Amino acid sequence: MKRILLLRGVNVGGVKLPMAGFRDMLAGLGLGAVQTYIQSGNAVFDDPGVDGLVGKLTNAFLAEFGFAPELFLYSPTEFAAIAEECPYAAEGFADGSRVHVFFLARPCGFTAADFAEWVTVERLHITERAIHLHAPDGIGRSKLAEMIGRRVKVPMTARNWNTVQALLGMA
Repeated sequence: MKRILLLRGVNVGGVKLPMAGFRDMLAGLGLGAVQTYIQSGNAVFDDPGVDGLVGKLTNAFLAEFGFAPELFLYSPTEFAAIAEECPYAAEGFADGSRVHVFFLARPCGFTAADFAEWVTVERLHITERAIHLHAPDGIGRSKLAEMIGRRVKVPMTARNWNTVQALLGMA
């Protein structure tokens, strides 16, 4: 079965993960056809049915790299369903750097109304599995994106629409 793995917080803030080492670690766990995408902790691989995969990944990260990032593991069907929940897909296909998906480890308990005071030109859609953000002026200038990071206490990791689509294509 194909799997898509997202890691939180690698290659930012001083936490370095070499992609070749990441691929080797995954292959060493018995995962096949391992591919990584850009330097932010994205992988697609074949899982032959490794028992306790998340625990084995966590232990391998600790042993190989000395840290254990948050792991977000999906089947291509699950990942595609999260992407399909995004009401800003058209904007994402026009400019994938302006639409972001914040993948959630569990429901965050917030609604878009909880963030209304920080909305300027952005649009926000929250589901049980993700927060979808359209930031037409860019995520780096978005006070709303900053507040999502500060207020939501559920483990999450964000990817822009270009990355979401690339991972779907790889899977």
